[in-house]
Amino acid sequence: MSKELKEAMKQSVYTLLERGKHSHREIAKLLGINRKTVDKYARRYFENGPIPPSGSDVQNGPEAPPGFSGRKSSCLPYHGIIVKWIESGLTAKRIHQDLVSDHAFTGSYDSVKRYVRKLSEASPVPFRRMEVRPGLEAQVDFGQGAYITVDGRKKRPNLFCVTLSNSRAGYDEVVWRQTTDEFIRALENAFRHFGGVPETIVIDNLRAAVRNPDWFDPELVPKLLEFAEHYKTVILPTRPRTPEHKGKVESRVKYVQDNALKGRMFSSLAEQNEFLRDWNKNVASTRIHGTTKRQVREAFDAEKPHLQALPPTLFPCFSEGKRKVHRDGYVEVERSYYSVPCEYCRREVWARWDGRTVRVFNLRYKQIAVHAKVEPGKFSTHEGHLSEKKISALEKGPEWIVSRAREIGCHAEAWVKALLKNRKQYGLRPSIGLLSLRGKYRIREIDAACERALKAEAFRLKDVRNLITAKAEQVEFMFMEEHPLIRDVAEYGEFALWGD
Repeated sequence: MSKELKEAMKQSVYTLLERGKHSHREIAKLLGINRKTVDKYARRYFENGPIPPSGSDVQNGPEAPPGFSGRKSSCLPYHGIIVKWIESGLTAKRIHQDLVSDHAFTGSYDSVKRYVRKLSEASPVPFRRMEVRPGLEAQVDFGQGAYITVDGRKKRPNLFCVTLSNSRAGYDEVVWRQTTDEFIRALENAFRHFGGVPETIVIDNLRAAVRNPDWFDPELVPKLLEFAEHYKTVILPTRPRTPEHKGKVESRVKYVQDNALKGRMFSSLAEQNEFLRDWNKNVASTRIHGTTKRQVREAFDAEKPHLQALPPTLFPCFSEGKRKVHRDGYVEVERSYYSVPCEYCRREVWARWDGRTVRVFNLRYKQIAVHAKVEPGKFSTHEGHLSEKKISALEKGPEWIVSRAREIGCHAEAWVKALLKNRKQYGLRPSIGLLSLRGKYRIREIDAACERALKAEAFRLKDVRNLITAKAEQVEFMFMEEHPLIRDVAEYGEFALWGD
């Protein structure tokens, strides 16, 4: 049987436990006793000992904190310190780890998680109501519209709602799909309905608008960025999974569904949108808003002068998407092919096109190519996009060939010009062959061979090759008509007659 501590040592252990500032390991080190001994007296203290004073870090007692009912939790003796840790921002996992390591806690992680969740529900942090100045903000959200009968079947469209945060004026429209184009057109219709543009648009992280949900640095769909620039506004996604950040439009969606659309059936999308326009004009705009205590129409009339002016034109209609550059340096757009700079070969780019033009951007959305749209199956090529190594000498033409022959020498240039003049189109390949000789022979040897070929009027490449490879130049001898040692030819004739 283990030995009991003396009464003074017990009181020291209880006092340190009561303060809640030291772990069991620290108490054992301070008092010079075994940690398991501290664990034993801690269990005895919390089960049978006196209840710690109010406000201490560790509490125990038959009564659970407010909001708790049912079976007594194993976390209850540590209520005070758990509350402090929650206020410090610790997670349930971290709290469980610290309870096990510092206080010999034997309960499970799930029990700590349930206890922390109940504490959070028992004392929720109140939401802060945010009111904004006129013209500053509009909030956007989607819900579900009323059923529409299509070919005897019921289909439910998406309900698009916009609310001006200051006046609570709204715009409502139903669309079949939540695509980027549908979102942009509905938002543009809202601006035209309001007769102006708010400075900021608060949206949730729907896939049609946000490519990468991130509170600190969200990535919007490029087309939506172009739309925001066209209307001189800023689109701000909310924090993921926090609908309270756009509570005004959330309330609007519920109000439209319950007051306007509930229990109704429509025969077409146009019919439902026409009904929503009339309802907004005659019901929603004439009501006294429960929060502002003002008529919505009067509040909107006061806010409208603060909205930004509409641009003179609608946002241009175009399509866009990511493309991969083929091995030949072209991207495919609607079955046609468009060249891009050679450094983007086999890389991904962003294409944007309409009925007349195709524009290509890199993934930083810097424009790298622009083409007039061509028919399906056709190619559009810019010469500057082709690699110098991939352009043949034949494509570069006679002038380029002559300029390269000039680098060899004046005789080579003259030979190429004469070759092209005499053999015309058939002289292109031999002239290119002459340029290729530079990889095998010295330039002065090629030029000298061209000089001799010109004199001989030899316009075959093999003639130039033979002249270069000849071991020695043939010597031409000049014969003298008279010489003192050689008799005249007439004398030799006389000798011939004598012989007869």
